[in-house]
Amino acid sequence: MTIPTNGAETAKQFSETNRERLVDLCAQLVAARSPQPIGDTTAPVAVVKAFLQENGLEPRIVAATGNKPNLVCTFDGAYPGPHLVLNGHLDTLNPGDEAAWSVPVFEMGRNAGRLTGLGIGNMKAGSAALAMAFVGLHRYRSMLAGRATLTLVADEVVFGPDGAAFLLADDPGLTGDFLINAEGPGHMGLAVAEKGLLWVSIEAQAPAGQGMLTGLGTSATARLARLLTAIDAWNEERVAPPKDMEILGEGAGPHDLRLSVNVGTLQGGSFVSQVATQAVAEVDFRVPPGMTIEEVEARLQAQAEAIGGIVVRRIKGWNPSWTPIDHPLCRAMLEASAAIRGQPGKPVVRLPASDAVRWRARGVGAVCYGPQAELASGLDDYVFENDVVDCVGVYMAAALTICAAPGNQTLE
Repeated sequence: MTIPTNGAETAKQFSETNRERLVDLCAQLVAARSPQPIGDTTAPVAVVKAFLQENGLEPRIVAATGNKPNLVCTFDGAYPGPHLVLNGHLDTLNPGDEAAWSVPVFEMGRNAGRLTGLGIGNMKAGSAALAMAFVGLHRYRSMLAGRATLTLVADEVVFGPDGAAFLLADDPGLTGDFLINAEGPGHMGLAVAEKGLLWVSIEAQAPAGQGMLTGLGTSATARLARLLTAIDAWNEERVAPPKDMEILGEGAGPHDLRLSVNVGTLQGGSFVSQVATQAVAEVDFRVPPGMTIEEVEARLQAQAEAIGGIVVRRIKGWNPSWTPIDHPLCRAMLEASAAIRGQPGKPVVRLPASDAVRWRARGVGAVCYGPQAELASGLDDYVFENDVVDCVGVYMAAALTICAAPGNQTLE
């Protein structure tokens, strides 16, 4: 499959022509508050619903929980063909101490080529770009084969049950055949892979007693500290990529193929002069392609048994996932990004979790590509305006390839 002669040109022209409307949509979404841990997406869903309706589309609202609505919108092309799903989320991180921000938190800034505001990178700009691309594709639906669906969901930031997980369980038809997710891996890379996640609780125990009688490594805190020190060294470990994804090893960044280990919480003991009879840590492992969470768990369990008095319990976890680089979706996205931006997006491993893993778990080819500027969004969240505009063009151009009509007709 190839992009029609002027398909990418059409996509780029559409994105540039609609720049101001796109920026306005981003501003409306930043102002429509939806931070976690509450994660109420009512306001941003209303913004996108109105935008789609203004453009002749009929979105529907689907919710498992009243204050966490999800938006779904679908249209069919003129010919039979594949089902392409465009997916993003509308909840955001919590801003934390708003006084620490140097830009307004809930008001989009536009300065020196940057758009700022809470959630603009993760990922309201990406969701706005998806919605705009969806409108553009709808305009050319008579030239498309198959079906296109837009899903903008709640509950992704906390990877909860009320967003994409609910949609896919409620309506298996939303699984589709291809998924483009607007979670940017940073620096406009093309995330064809995603690290696995393993959260564990590690509990150390020891007999009660007076603190002055404690021996070397006998308290629960000492046992736990010994184990945590050992696994902290795993942060330096890197793996070789899977055989069908050798490209990930070509110029890989410092984090792409590295196992990361983070002790997120730590508590132990009850009084300064007493032996600590219990100590607990919660640890977050991010597991690169080429390694499994079962391997990490087995190593952790062996280390715990060698120390003694330690119980390891999994909180949640899933393995790394990827879409082979020669998959039609990856090829289409590489061609589209090259056509729109002059060079293809670099294939990378996305570090944080995304809803793309939910589609890959169902056997669907899925990639992440979006305007998030850094590896992760945080204080003074921002995107580059031109990246957001380009994303509209890339999504459209890739879709014109994936859903090419018979004969690959010219778009007008």
